Amino acid sequence: SDQRADCFVFDDSPYSRTGYKKTELAAKVFDHVSMTYKKGFRMMTMGWTDGSSFVPIASSLLSSKNDQNVIGTTKKINKRTIAAKRRIMARSKGTDVVIQLLDQALKAGLTAKYVMFDTWFSNPHQIVQISQRGLNVIAMVKKSSKITYEFEGKRMNVKQIFNACKKRRGRSRYLLSVPVKVGDPAKDGAQIDARIVCVRNR
Repeated sequence: SDQRADCFVFDDSPYSRTGYKKTELAAKVFDHVSMTYKKGFRMMTMGWTDGSSFVPIASSLLSSKNDQNVIGTTKKINKRTIAAKRRIMARSKGTDVVIQLLDQALKAGLTAKYVMFDTWFSNPHQIVQISQRGLNVIAMVKKSSKITYEFEGKRMNVKQIFNACKKRRGRSRYLLSVPVKVGDPAKDGAQIDARIVCVRNR
C-alpha cells in the first residue's frame, strides 16, 4: 500500500580477489568487521526494501584513493566515457558514492520515504544532502567528540547530549529521545530538524 514504510538501504562489504595483481584497481581495503586489510574491493550496494522484500538497485566496486594502496593494474581511458566515470567513482569516497547512486535511482524514477545506513556513512553533511533531496534519513550516529549537533541552542556531541538529559529508567525501551538540529550552515550549507533516539539493547 501507499502507507508502507519503504526505504533505500546502503551498505558495503569486502569483495576479495585472489588474482588481485592482474585485477584493475584492486587495492588494500579495510574491513571494519575483522579490523584488517584485505586485497580486492569494497562492494557498495544500494537496495530498496519495505521490510518484507529486498530488491538490489545499484552497486559500485570501491578501490582506494591512496595510490600506495592500489596494487592492481591501472589503465588510461578517455575521461568522457562511461568506463572512465566508473573508474573515477571507484576511487571516490564511500559517502560521495552514496549520493551518486541515490541521484541515479531518483533520476530513474525510483522512490522511497527513507534512506537507511550504518554509522560509517552517517555524518551531518551526508544527512543534510539527502534531506535536501526530499528524503528522510534513519541512521546510527557516530559517538565522536568531533561531530556535534545543535541541542537547546548549544553545539554538543552525542555523549554530551546524553549526559545532559535525564535518563528514562524502568522498562522503557527508549533511554533518550530528543529533538536536535543537524548540520552547520557555514559548512553544510543548511541545517535540518532531526531527532536522536537511544534505544535499550534487548
